[in-house]
Amino acid sequence: MEKLFKLKENNTTVRTEVLAGTTTFLTMAYIILVNPQILGLAGMDTGAVFVATILAAAIGTFIMGFVANVPFAQAPGMGLNAFFTFTVVFGLGYTWQQALGMVFVCGLINILITVTKVRKMIIHAIPHSLQYAISGGIGLFIAYIGVKQAHFLTFTGEAFNLLVDTGDGGGIYADVIPALSNFKDPVAQVALIGLIITVVLMLLRVKSAILFGIVASTVLGVFFKITTVPDLSTISFAIPSLKPTFLALDIAGLFNSPQRIFISLTTIFAFSLTDTFDTIGTFLGTGRKSGIFDEADEKSVETGSGMSSKLEKALFADATATSIGALLGTSNTTTYVESAAGISQGARTGLASVTTGILFLLALFLSPLALMVPGAATAPALIVVGVLMADGLKNIEWDDLAIAIPAFLIIALMPFTYSISTGIAFGFLFYCLSMFVVKRSKEVHPVLYVVTLLFFASYVLNALI
Repeated sequence: MEKLFKLKENNTTVRTEVLAGTTTFLTMAYIILVNPQILGLAGMDTGAVFVATILAAAIGTFIMGFVANVPFAQAPGMGLNAFFTFTVVFGLGYTWQQALGMVFVCGLINILITVTKVRKMIIHAIPHSLQYAISGGIGLFIAYIGVKQAHFLTFTGEAFNLLVDTGDGGGIYADVIPALSNFKDPVAQVALIGLIITVVLMLLRVKSAILFGIVASTVLGVFFKITTVPDLSTISFAIPSLKPTFLALDIAGLFNSPQRIFISLTTIFAFSLTDTFDTIGTFLGTGRKSGIFDEADEKSVETGSGMSSKLEKALFADATATSIGALLGTSNTTTYVESAAGISQGARTGLASVTTGILFLLALFLSPLALMVPGAATAPALIVVGVLMADGLKNIEWDDLAIAIPAFLIIALMPFTYSISTGIAFGFLFYCLSMFVVKRSKEVHPVLYVVTLLFFASYVLNALI
């Protein structure tokens, strides 16, 4: 164990890693239920997607643990699965088999740009202040997810239309205003008590405070009737068949006409860009703050050869997971921002990832138990993680307006748009613009100009499609 994961070198223990890996699993286990629901709307067999989701998560997380030796978990990404169903299948009229083909090609592209060091060049090109902004923005994004799960928000105001996506590019909006819940909802009550328990335990410096908070909230949820206790006599050990989605992808159908070729390439590009920057944002936001990826590691990305650094190996692990997931039958598999929950509990090596992967595999047989943990129990964990990740905001050069404006946009737009990559895109755009206006454009790395233009082109193409 020591030789494989270098626990002493990373100042951690087996107990810490296992508990932290369990914490990560509990905060992201919802994907086991949610992903089949979303992809099922596209016509996919939900039982097969259930199995594909778990296998993709387990395999991707094992690769992250054994190859890169870092405590990040992978699973089909939220947002990317919605893009798969509502934009690619419903909006653009592709079959789900063709959509899987897009995901597979996206994975190959990500592998290519990882092997050729394009991804690492992008990381090196991001100024330190913007890296800290990404970390803080992800913290706020995670906290917002927790606040939503906790039912701490209610929405008031008069909607002038339905909040839906027509799929034809026509936006339909709703004029709603978020407000604090009245806490009559038992979900909000349990989440609030769980948040208090977690905060108290952390202030008392109790190890695994977040995990204990999740467990306590789950137990409390039984009495508030929001934790579903399964009937052990009805739990089935039968695993649904993977056959309906396994190797069902259709790549040839993406390029069967000139018009289809253009639309397919631009959609694959959108997939790849979003996936890439969600991952880079997660690694920079959580890995650097915790010391998993330090400055020496980032420098080796620039000067080293092959897969010589943990960051390079982690990027490769993430890239391969997307194509593996497509072969199994699910949308883009990506590194989960919820990994921050385990990292905040002391996870520093791949043993935490291996623990998370094993729990995913167990969920194949014991899904009712895995899904017993309610959102009200994991919400406090996400809110507290958001607090911990805000630490780096003090390192941003707030007195330099050319830096402060793009940094603020990164921080604000991640939760406002519910997208890590959107916050990064707007931050990069205004960083390049600001530095040009103040005649400091030479300080901007050329790679950042290219990436910003690609983001801008992506938005233009999406508006035209």
